[in-house]
Amino acid sequence: MGAGWFSLLEPVHATRGRVRFRYRVRPGTPLEPRQIERITGALAGVEAVRVNAKANALIVQFDPQRTCATRLAADLLALVPPALPEASVTPACAADGNRLGAVALAGTTLIATRHMQPALRAPVALATAVPLIGEAVEDLVDKGITSHVLEALAVAISIGRRDFLAANTTSFLLALGEYLEHSIARRSDEMLKHLLQPATGQVWVERDGQERRIDADELTVGDVVIAAAGTVIPVDGTVLGGEALVNEATMTGEGVPVTKGRGDAALSGTVVEEGRIRIYAERVGRNAAAARIADFVQASLGAKSRTQLEAARLADRLVPMVLGLAAATWVATRDWQRVAAILQADYSCALKLSTPVAFKAAMYRAGKAGMLIKGASVLEQLAAADTFVFDKTGTLTTGELEVTDSIAFDASFTSDDLVCLAASVEEHYFHPLALAVVEAARRIDPHHHFDHKAVEFIVAHGVASVIDGKRIVVGSRHFIEDDEGIDLSAHHDTIEALRRDGKTVLYIGFGGELLGVLALRDAVRGNSAATVRRLRRLGAKRILMLTGDHRERAATLAHELGLDEFHAELLPEQKAAILQSLAAGGARLAFVGDGVNDAPALTGAHVGIAMHRGADVARLASDIVLLEDNIARIADAKALANATRGLIDSNFKLTAGINTGILGAAALGLLPPVSASMLHNGSTIGILLRALAGAGLPRHVSPRVEPS
Repeated sequence: MGAGWFSLLEPVHATRGRVRFRYRVRPGTPLEPRQIERITGALAGVEAVRVNAKANALIVQFDPQRTCATRLAADLLALVPPALPEASVTPACAADGNRLGAVALAGTTLIATRHMQPALRAPVALATAVPLIGEAVEDLVDKGITSHVLEALAVAISIGRRDFLAANTTSFLLALGEYLEHSIARRSDEMLKHLLQPATGQVWVERDGQERRIDADELTVGDVVIAAAGTVIPVDGTVLGGEALVNEATMTGEGVPVTKGRGDAALSGTVVEEGRIRIYAERVGRNAAAARIADFVQASLGAKSRTQLEAARLADRLVPMVLGLAAATWVATRDWQRVAAILQADYSCALKLSTPVAFKAAMYRAGKAGMLIKGASVLEQLAAADTFVFDKTGTLTTGELEVTDSIAFDASFTSDDLVCLAASVEEHYFHPLALAVVEAARRIDPHHHFDHKAVEFIVAHGVASVIDGKRIVVGSRHFIEDDEGIDLSAHHDTIEALRRDGKTVLYIGFGGELLGVLALRDAVRGNSAATVRRLRRLGAKRILMLTGDHRERAATLAHELGLDEFHAELLPEQKAAILQSLAAGGARLAFVGDGVNDAPALTGAHVGIAMHRGADVARLASDIVLLEDNIARIADAKALANATRGLIDSNFKLTAGINTGILGAAALGLLPPVSASMLHNGSTIGILLRALAGAGLPRHVSPRVEPS
């Protein structure tokens, strides 16, 4: 085994369930904080990771029942660093280098113009303009008269008139503009693609009758993958054996873990919370659902928005007008200087450059703020959206459970007693239901803890113990009724009423009788109502909720959040049908969802938005993916889209106003070619930089969600 990733790993501060290390990586190994966070997060027992690269600090939250700070340090020091990519020059980088070379050559020529021997000025200016003239010739042959043709003609006339300052100024500013456009586009694309890189690491497989650890990149179809508690399933496949409780929130949006056994489907990206299963790998690597997201985004980045295409078409239509103005001026005045001045200016450069750069700047800002936007057309559609439709679970609600009802069927126990009794045995269990019960008990004052014997864990069923000589069992209906033989019929109506309200029911048996039930549901996000109000201020005319939940619960939530309407008890295809109906009525739709069952609706909306913890299929089908679990990002995305549209509109007005003024002044002989060139190209660069800086785009968004 080669050297580990970390050369230094020193614990600085530790509390129960949290430790902060000071770290240093070995020379030649990756420094990228995202890689450190991702691979550390895959270690057994780790719940959250945060890297402060400036302070060389690694903060790890962990489950103290499954690991400790000492064991974590040993696991981290044993990590093998991921391979660094081979040093190579990509075509994009090479192209940027060529463009930067052209800028340097044109800039040097411009500076040296006045100090150069007169005999050298013409050949040097011509040599500097060769790339521009060559591109113009290609355009003339392939596309006809374009802005490149006008630019080359202006430079050629200036050289012919021996106005080398005007020729070299034009060449320099055009080269600079092209370099800025392409380098910013490439860098923003790389940033966006980096945000969706599929996770890599090591996994356990069974080969030749033995279990061994291999790199995830080495997985092949047909491998038998071992997934134990605390691990993320790396493949799509079928369970061959074992039993486990799997949290599929990332794939289905379902907050309650499900039992997986032989014959069940296993999905990449889901987490084994209990137990251990063997999975036959059917889709691995780039074919697994998680990896296909990156491919989708890669393809979408090349798509142009309607605004971008219209700007390009308008710019092309204005080129002949500028050429016509130059011809008319020459006929009227026979003044080549005026003609050269007119040809220095056109609308094409700023129109074609600033629009895509504005979109890229907005997409980059969105990515840094926690929103992945898959293309310029998405921003355009979101700016036009006037109807927002939300799925309920995992979007308006957290998907995390909370106790809503505690009903004791024995008069000697109060509802608080029932919660404390259940929590006394559940506190040793880390199922989401158990965590919700323990949290509810902590809020009870005074809190009563019931002494009990050793706790027995029954995977995917519940827990059992003994209190005061009586057997207590807490778990599912199947566990209580079928395995323990406890009769529930006397309380059927109460239980069914809770179920009709869309609540999850936890059953508590004591001494062979049903002592009571606890009802749980996912909590409403604290900022859902504020997000709804903000969307209205940003232009949303209607806000709706679609859910498969019961009507009563949906009605309560819709009223609580101030929604315009809701549709409940829906199947996935019914959600898509409702969106189709709304779109047919003229609504510009943005749909927010997180589960596999939301994929048809996400695809059918004008803009689909997937939550941070959403299913991979939902992320694939969506246009926007939230990179953190904060619903306020939806309103941030709408504000950003609106501001981007405003930025593009204002750049268009600036381009039209400035260049119309330049053309008019040049035609009247008020501007010599060099002044026209400087004004036109300078304003083009200024408008481009304004777009790049995101003038008017929101600079402050709601606070990011950091691990506590």
